[in-house]
Amino acid sequence: MFIDTHVHLNADQYEEDLQEVIDRALEAKVERMVVIGFDRKTIERTMQLIEQYDFVYGVIGWHPVDAIDCTQQDLEWIEELASHPKIVGIGETGLDYYWDKSPKDVQQELFRKQIQLAQKINLPIIIHNRDATGDVVQILREENAASVGGVMHCFSGSVETARECIGMNFMISLGGPVTFKNARLPKEVATEIALEHLMIETDAPYLAPHPHRGKRNEPAFVPLVAEEIARLKGLTIEEIAQATTANAKKFFGIDN
Repeated sequence: MFIDTHVHLNADQYEEDLQEVIDRALEAKVERMVVIGFDRKTIERTMQLIEQYDFVYGVIGWHPVDAIDCTQQDLEWIEELASHPKIVGIGETGLDYYWDKSPKDVQQELFRKQIQLAQKINLPIIIHNRDATGDVVQILREENAASVGGVMHCFSGSVETARECIGMNFMISLGGPVTFKNARLPKEVATEIALEHLMIETDAPYLAPHPHRGKRNEPAFVPLVAEEIARLKGLTIEEIAQATTANAKKFFGIDN
């Protein structure tokens, strides 16, 4: 059994065939999925999905790219919704310096506020980091994010950065990029970081693993991520499935 720990089943890309996508995931033994809501529309959809499917759990927060759109009222709304027993984290939050829609200072302020919110309600934080590793790690330290821990989603940093994050009670989650031929850093992380600190995800509909790269991703492809980690570690895919599923269940407090 696999758990896709980061998937956007709430995305418009699945509007036409969501049930088929879910059916294919279940056939591929992806028996739990954690859906991420990161703005008003996708948060509302996340809340619907966790009610509709007993094997779907939710994480809600505000994406750094859209930080400029987030109001105090939105944060209060997220806090209120997060009391639902199937909401298992806050996010994805963090910093994204690749896109410039939201100024860095606005992103950083919202990042801090969401860490503080997670601490207030005692939920882990799911981190989005693009081209901002130094500032992400610094803010996690300054805000004592270790008190709730979290997930470094679709981790693309170095082994050293991974170890630093693990030291702050963060799990390292690997997705489709670990399967890309030229992805040196994710492959090094998959090889060097102990299995007890790893989780797997798709980030679907984005970042489809090889051989589907460039196409729409879906949760049924998460075994391809496990397969590559197994190859890199010299383990079986069953061992990767078992360990990463146990890690995700324990981390998110997901039932058996």
